[in-house]
Amino acid sequence: MRTHYPVVIVGAGPAGLLLSHLLHLQGIESIVLESRSREAVESTIRAGVLEQGTMDILNETGVGERMRREGAVHHGIELAFGGARHRIALTELTGRAITVYAQHEVIKDLIAAREAAQGEILFEVSDVSVHDVDSTQPSVQFTVGGQTRRLNCDFIAGCDGFHGVCRAAVPSDVRNEYQRVYPFGWFGVLVEAPPSSDELIYAAHERGFALISTRSPMVQRMYFQCDPAERAETWSDERIWHELHTRTESDDGWRLKEGRIFQKGVIAMRSFVATPMQHGRLFLAGDAAHIVPPTGAKGMNLAVADVWRLARALDDFFHRDTEGALKGYSEAALKRIWRAEHFSYWMTRMLHRLDDASPFEQKMQRAELEYVVSSRAASMTLAENYVGLPLA
Repeated sequence: MRTHYPVVIVGAGPAGLLLSHLLHLQGIESIVLESRSREAVESTIRAGVLEQGTMDILNETGVGERMRREGAVHHGIELAFGGARHRIALTELTGRAITVYAQHEVIKDLIAAREAAQGEILFEVSDVSVHDVDSTQPSVQFTVGGQTRRLNCDFIAGCDGFHGVCRAAVPSDVRNEYQRVYPFGWFGVLVEAPPSSDELIYAAHERGFALISTRSPMVQRMYFQCDPAERAETWSDERIWHELHTRTESDDGWRLKEGRIFQKGVIAMRSFVATPMQHGRLFLAGDAAHIVPPTGAKGMNLAVADVWRLARALDDFFHRDTEGALKGYSEAALKRIWRAEHFSYWMTRMLHRLDDASPFEQKMQRAELEYVVSSRAASMTLAENYVGLPLA
């Protein structure tokens, strides 16, 4: 039984799976360890707005075929407030676009690619722990199939999410954590209905924020701001539709298309960054290092940017015998992360009802919205951040 890999990746989310795929294309072997079952990984439904750079990476590395076929390319979004909708022309302003393609579908494509390449993914592992990350011979211990195993490696990639074990392996005396927990959440529903709009609608209303998205030609994703302590099962369909209609309808008579609600749940919201994203031979990527509120549609895209950068740095190490990119990984990645954190924070504060806001602050919110939709420069700022800054 093999006991050494160049890279051991903890976590089979988008970050871990894409990193394994990128390393394979560079001729670097890896193994992915995941605590959940394959079924759970592939069925955990999350939204998926893919930036232009994410789309390009998936296409260029051979895993974008189904995304191109089934994803919905959008060239704009709409901001709705005051009874009117205002289009932000993403492609016209930036030359770039987004694709709506759910995260779990990206995961399915990446697992299929790793299977086709005979890549190793171990599902349903438990008791994962990382060791000797300060040395040149780190290791990962875990239990699978009732047996305890230890894998030695050159590097460990911690892609195991916010609640994973890898971030805690960075010593507390060198680890800094920055967090903002929001006093509201999102109530999300999946609806069996045709699209209500050709593009995503971000609605600001006195009762709170709402988002109208899409999942497929006959399945739509909708959200509205709520108390994070809400219990989804206490909400009737009638009450949900009333809230969505109230927050999104406009003076021109536009109205949401209703359908059967077949899934509902409440999402808590936070902004979070852990620094540094590396310690010794341990490197963090994706939600293990940072969380953004979903308003800016940055979560999966940041994970993709992280592992794109990390894969290039590991390629330099193994094939060009240089460590410069690895040593600079955290600093370089964090520049993009903090920009995305700010954008997501800005979008969140501009569009949500803030219960602690004074009447003056509420007027400031409206003034900012009106400026964003009336100024080409302000629209450009939103658009270039939304479609994603170029990877560098």
